[in-house]
Parts: sequence; structure tokens; C-alpha cells
Amino acid sequence: IDRCDHYPPANQEPGKSSLARFIWPDDSWQANAKSLLLGNGASELIDLVTRLAPRGTWKPGPFPTQYKEYERSAINYDYKILPHTSPEKANIACIVNPCNPTGEYLSLPDLKAWVVDNALPGGYVLVDESMQPWHSPDFRADSLISQRDYVRDLYLTSGISVFVIHSWTKLWCCCGLRLGSVICPTVDHAQQLKRVQVPWSVNLSALAFLDAAANDSKFLDSTWEVTPKWRKQTIDAIKGMFPHWDFYGRDFVSWIWVDTKSEQTAQRAVRLSQLAGVPVRSGTPGYEHHTFIRVAVRDPQLLP
Repeated sequence: IDRCDHYPPANQEPGKSSLARFIWPDDSWQANAKSLLLGNGASELIDLVTRLAPRGTWKPGPFPTQYKEYERSAINYDYKILPHTSPEKANIACIVNPCNPTGEYLSLPDLKAWVVDNALPGGYVLVDESMQPWHSPDFRADSLISQRDYVRDLYLTSGISVFVIHSWTKLWCCCGLRLGSVICPTVDHAQQLKRVQVPWSVNLSALAFLDAAANDSKFLDSTWEVTPKWRKQTIDAIKGMFPHWDFYGRDFVSWIWVDTKSEQTAQRAVRLSQLAGVPVRSGTPGYEHHTFIRVAVRDPQLLP
């Protein structure tokens, strides 16, 4: 607060270096940080990458639905939208992994195969790994952030540009500050994005928060410990009341994708939950899964 009369640093420091050390906790962080760019939430970076991508077709990941900001941006830039079931390769292929809202997940070998199978030569691939850090203390090993050589080689051999996007508002609970990042395939890609990015898009408070959060190992240790336990306990509690409902998502994700089997029931569940102050979201609009709700994982002691 006592420095808010200053402009944010144009080089996004010290938050950027702290995030780079968090993503790559070895000697590679300094070199890799040159391909890292921070943004005013992931939404700004989604728009920047889509704006610079080759025009033509856009295709989502292999899941029946996923986070819609990518598709919204593609529509705004007049891309032809292909269904996720299309056998065509696209100028932009986009996957949210783990998938928000379905909770489905591709391990690293399957993810790399999907990239090659769905992107045209010279195309862009946007991989959203915002929920990936919940995986475990070893999340980096099953993530594209550990595959810098693979990403560079793919670009050099086929011209496919892979961008790894994170929304840090999820893991570190700072939605109001707006904080995201993109790891570009090369330094040149990062410089191209930086040239068209609005100056000072990441504010001073967000940079200070990032510097602190990226160095808070105790918070993540607690997150990895309690999320699977709380998730299971929450599912068990809901199953006790509604045994015919179906529950989806990997054990480590921080929400539960629930099929209530009834559109009317889903709508009522959302309405009553909102009145009670419980974080439950509808499977519509946007996702068009009318019988589904999305339940956030919280301390089960807060359950009725």
C-alpha cells in the first residue's frame, strides 16, 4: 500500500522471478523465465495469444465441455469453431487439463499425443494447466512445464507453438487481484506478446501478492494434504443424501462435477445453495449440461 503511488515495474519483478522459481525449482528457472509473461488474469493472456495466432479453425480438447473463455475469444476473432469430436486438425487447438468443469485429466503422454493429433503444422496449441498444481507435490513431472525441450523441438520441427497458461487466481485464491501467466514456446513468442500487451496490466498489489504466494510452501503442503480428503468426505456426505447422483473428476481436483439426473433438481440445488451461502454452480448456461452442478471442495466440517 505504501508504494501504490508508483507504476508497476515494466519487467513484472520481483513477482515474475518468484513465479519462475516456483514453476522450475532448479537451475533452469532463469533461462525459462525469459519465455514467461504475466497477465491481468489468464483472460488477458488467452486474448493475446488468440489475437496473434494463425487464422482459421479453433478446436477444444477431447472433453464434452470445458472452460469457455478460450472459445469466446476465438469467436471474437472470427475463427471457425470445430466440435471436440471433429477429426480435423485446427489452427488453434485448446485443451483445459485438468478439465474445468468435468474434472477429467490427460496424463503427460496422452496430452502430448493430443497436441500432435489436433494441431495443424504452424498452428498454436493453448494448454490451460490452471488446475494442474493440485495434482500433488510432484505436479511438475506430469505437466508440460517440465517439457521445455519437447516444446521447443515441436516448434522447430513442425512449427507448432505450444503455450501453457495458468490462472493463479484459482490456486492462490486471489480472483479480485487478477493474476495469470503464459509460458511461451520461445523467447521470441514472449516478446511478440509483450509488444501488444497493455502497459502495466499487472498491478503492483498483484505482483507483491505473487511474490509472497509463490514462496509460501506451507499453503501448498496443506492444499495437497487436505483437498483429496475433503473431496472424498464431501462426496460421501452428498451421496448419503442423494445416492442416485453421479460424481465426476479426479481425486485431486478442487471441485466436484455432479450429475443430479434432473434439470429441475439441478436448478433447485443451485438456488437453495446460493441462499445458504454454499459455493455451488450450475452446469448451464455455457456448458449446456443441464442436469449437472459444480460443487467446490471445502472443509467438510462446514457441511450441514
